[in-house]
Amino acid sequence: MDAQQVFTVGQQALWMLMIVAAPILIVVLVVGVVISVLQAATQINEATLSFVPKMLAAIATLAIAGPWMLSTLVEYIQRVLQSIPTAIG
Repeated sequence: MDAQQVFTVGQQALWMLMIVAAPILIVVLVVGVVISVLQAATQINEATLSFVPKMLAAIATLAIAGPWMLSTLVEYIQRVLQSIPTAIG
């Protein structure tokens, strides 16, 4: 396995990480911005007011997108494990 193959596998792993983590991160980001705007408008500065909705949004997103995330990761791991014999050579 040469350096190019190692970099390719690493790049694919990082890309898969971004794809799988994106739904939760985007939803939490949107909820955080909305809560921050509401806090700024009402001048309520309570830490739990922003933490609890973000946590609930993350759990809901994980419940909805979790099966897709899991199947995507399983398919990627299967591809990586099946490519080991060709990488060794």
